[in-house]
This record gives sequence, structure tokens and C-alpha cells, in this order.
Amino acid sequence: MMRLGRAGARALRGPLRWGPGGAAPARGAEVLVGAPGGESGGIAEILMNRPHARNSLGKVFVNELFSALERLRFDEKVRVVVFKSEVKGVFCAGADLKEREKMDDAEVGLFVKRLRNLMDEIAALPVPTIAAIDGYALGGGLELALACDLRVAASSAKMGLIETTRGLLPGAGGTQRLPRCVGVGLAKELIFTGRQIDGHQAFSMGLVNHTVPQNDEGDAAYQRALTLAKEILPQAPVAVKMGKLAINRGIEMLALQF
Repeated sequence: MMRLGRAGARALRGPLRWGPGGAAPARGAEVLVGAPGGESGGIAEILMNRPHARNSLGKVFVNELFSALERLRFDEKVRVVVFKSEVKGVFCAGADLKEREKMDDAEVGLFVKRLRNLMDEIAALPVPTIAAIDGYALGGGLELALACDLRVAASSAKMGLIETTRGLLPGAGGTQRLPRCVGVGLAKELIFTGRQIDGHQAFSMGLVNHTVPQNDEGDAAYQRALTLAKEILPQAPVAVKMGKLAINRGIEMLALQF
């Protein structure tokens, strides 16, 4: 059995299984699906593992994220999904700009649309999702975290929609989701300046639900996210799902009024 992360996440292949004996992941997999050990049945983890590119959103990485979401969407045993990084010091560095440089304009447009669809798929998961931000979450990386229902950040984490510093625009939903978290004026300021903020600043703005001091293992946000996930587990699963759906639809209706 292959162990991943401090909580002993078992890397799995194929349908998510909750007993012992999960199969090892495909060699070179950039996205793994696992379950923390012990008494955490019902919690699934999406583990981002592209160390050579700081979990940047390349084609293979994005395809594997789509596959992971598809597997979890229809697994009735999954009650909460935690997104975490297996790369110390980084959550997700955003779009893979090296790959983008090799694309023509049409390919760039299609890939940005695919990124937008990916974030929508994360937001549409029927169960609560938690982003454990233990390092850099920049550009598309922050957009990924914003697509989750809840966010926990280490105090040392760095977050920002930095696209304007590179002559780009947040294209995967950040211009819509950030204002819902921090308000329109502050969202405009953060996007216009491309500013990076730490966990304390993100908490004071309402961008993250919790911030915690980083530990020696570099997974303090993950540990707090796991505690939060365990707090959700005992609640009635149908009620939690319906609560998420009602809130999301209410926000969408409110947005249509403006």
C-alpha cells in the first residue's frame, strides 16, 4: 500500500475504495485520488502532484483533474472532498505558461475555456469541497481554490490573481468568484494590482475561512481542513448537499439581478 502525505492518504486507481489494498497510482500521475486513513471514512482527497512545474495547470494535469472529479461525483460514499498539494510550499502556481507559449490563439482560447469548465465542475460537485492552501496559490491556482466551497490557508501561504502583471486576465472564473468572497471593490483592487496576500490578510478579507500557523511538515492548512471535513461528516448528507445547492442557486439568482 502506498502512503501519501502525513495523514496517510492511500493513492487509488479506478473507482474510489475505502478499505485497505488500494492500488498504486499510474506511474507519473499528476493528480491522485486518495482517502485519509483512520476514522475519516467519507472524506476523499484530490492530491495535486506535479512537482517539476509547481502544480501548474498543464494539459495532462487538467485532464487528470477532470477524471478525478468524474470518479468522485458518482461515488455515494464520498461526503467531503479536500484538495491538497503533494508539493511542499505550493498549492497551485496557476496556468502552465510554458505550454501556453507553444499554443496559437485558437488553442489558447480553447484551453482557457477548458479551464473555466474545470472550475465549474469543481464548484458543481454535489458535496462540500475544501481547499487546503499550504503554499502559493496564484492565478489559476487561486481560481481553483475559489471554486471550492471552503478554503483554509497557512499564514505563510501566498495568494493572488496575478494575471494583470503578465498582461492577462483571470479567465477561469476568478472575476466572478473573488467578488463574492471579498466584495466588488476589494476584488477590483486585488485584480487591478495583481497583489499577492498572505494567509492572515486573506482571512481578514474573507477570502479564506481559516488561517493557521505553518508547521514543520508544511501541511498545517491540510490538517485544519481535515478537522473541518470531520466536523461536516456527522451531519445528514442529503441535508448538506441540499444546503450547498440552495446556497449556490441563491447566489446565481442574486447575480442575475445586477
